[in-house]
Amino acid sequence: MAVLKVKFTKTKRDKLAQILWILNWVSVVSGIILFSLGLFLKIEIKKRNEVMAKGDINSVPNMLISVGVIACIINFLGGKICYDCSDANKFSRWKLVMLPYIICTLCFTFCILVGSLMCYTMRNELEESLYLGLRDAIKFYKDTDIPGRCFLKKTVDLLQIGFRCCGNNGFRDWFEIQWVSPRYLNMASKDVLDRLKSNVDGKFLVDGVPFSCCNPSSPRPCIQYQLTNNSAHYNYDFLTEELNIWMKGCREALLDYYTGIMRSIGIAALLIWLFELSVLIGVRYLQTAMMNVLLLGDLEGESDGWLLENSFVETAKYNINIIKNLGKANQISTVSSMNDPNINVQNTDCGKTNITTKSIPEAR
Repeated sequence: MAVLKVKFTKTKRDKLAQILWILNWVSVVSGIILFSLGLFLKIEIKKRNEVMAKGDINSVPNMLISVGVIACIINFLGGKICYDCSDANKFSRWKLVMLPYIICTLCFTFCILVGSLMCYTMRNELEESLYLGLRDAIKFYKDTDIPGRCFLKKTVDLLQIGFRCCGNNGFRDWFEIQWVSPRYLNMASKDVLDRLKSNVDGKFLVDGVPFSCCNPSSPRPCIQYQLTNNSAHYNYDFLTEELNIWMKGCREALLDYYTGIMRSIGIAALLIWLFELSVLIGVRYLQTAMMNVLLLGDLEGESDGWLLENSFVETAKYNINIIKNLGKANQISTVSSMNDPNINVQNTDCGKTNITTKSIPEAR
């Protein structure tokens, strides 16, 4: 029994073909949108590539870009097919192509759904990439004279100013590393020498942060050195007073920023998937209705269209049997011989049979 059978007249078939032709062109635009969203996300990730560790974070934008290009090609072909389906004579050129086209489009729409879901599952990989990348960027903040690292100070400063953040997890991250370049340390100063000797690794560690951590909206001048020393500043209490530096870590700030972008892209991709699926259902109805018209031989008459010719269970069993018999070239396919009347027919008189032969008269 066919699933979701619908009866179509000649007028309904023509209208369906025209509507699907228009929708396929709209789907081409949706493919361009997917491509643009993937390209936008890839550019945004590349902008802050210096503070991200190498990983699979580009898998989502790459997939969106690929799916967008494929969507334009598939829907352009679908528009041509639906335009020709308004004429039964032109449809005969596509009747062998439409079923493979529908199957390929179904796989393609599934890829859109996967891309949409990946936008929501990418957070963990992105968080790890940001944590490792920011850790190394802060670690090499002072290396302004080393090739390959000389721009990290500018990158981190602009990042902290633009996203109103400080450090990786917070401002205390700057306490654990030497972020002042040795070229700016006065080695003749006793205070500098004492700090270098007090550290096991010989690093110049201070309870201070770079200027880019300062909050310009604070009414008090920025306190970026000796943050934990109350006696170093007038009317200051480190434990009770709100600091005039950014409290949020840059990892959290960037993660919130990219999560917002990917959430919006995921919703857009999900809507495009639903639209593509509805167009595919319409193409399936048009294909079955036109095939039945050709079978009936009455091009002006009514015909049935459906999603599946048999029930879901029967269709699943049929496809499973096809998969099981793949590669069994030397065996009789049980799928192709299900309705073969010659199978399991007993043959009689397989041995010698008594055949009466006529004698040929002898020549006299």
